[in-house]
Amino acid sequence: MSPTIPQEKNIMPRLVLASASPRRLALLRQIGIEPDLVAPAEIDETPARDEQPRALAARLAEAKAEAVAALHPDAYVLGADTVVACGRRSLPKPEDADEAAKCLALLSGQRHKVLGGLTIVAPDGRRARRLVVTAVAFKRLTEAETAAYLESGEWRGKAGGYAIQGRAAAFVRLLSGSYSNVVGLPLFETGSALGGLGYPLR
Repeated sequence: MSPTIPQEKNIMPRLVLASASPRRLALLRQIGIEPDLVAPAEIDETPARDEQPRALAARLAEAKAEAVAALHPDAYVLGADTVVACGRRSLPKPEDADEAAKCLALLSGQRHKVLGGLTIVAPDGRRARRLVVTAVAFKRLTEAETAAYLESGEWRGKAGGYAIQGRAAAFVRLLSGSYSNVVGLPLFETGSALGGLGYPLR
């Protein structure tokens, strides 16, 4: 009788999320993707002089992915960045209420773009890069609406000083493109890029 040869188990490749954003983690989980590790990249996110919003989003996403991939060469590494742009101006993640108020004043009654940069590094060194653009239009905000939103503190740590998945949803009169991109990660493009690099999607 022949000896039984044990079958090798299918081992899922590791996925590392190069971001500390709880929103990106929640979005991945929404489509059934659970990173094995969350490892925020330690990079300088200051825009370069005269750097356009599109270039900034793409550069930061790639820098995050590359920095973490160097520490986890056996894994798929996902880096992402979100930039809110008014014209050629990249809005900050406000550090205080005054800065958030300035962002809201610029967005009030105007259209703006949310640029989602995405870079995935595969264990074999291949890269997938995406840049997703969503157009968003805000209603004209009253002083009371602005004051209430600032009081909520929801603007903290948010590109452009607002969270579309929260109270700021009431400000959005038009959205064209990926909603999840505005929240923090374009899910369609993320799933297709991972699958294209060979990451097994369940």
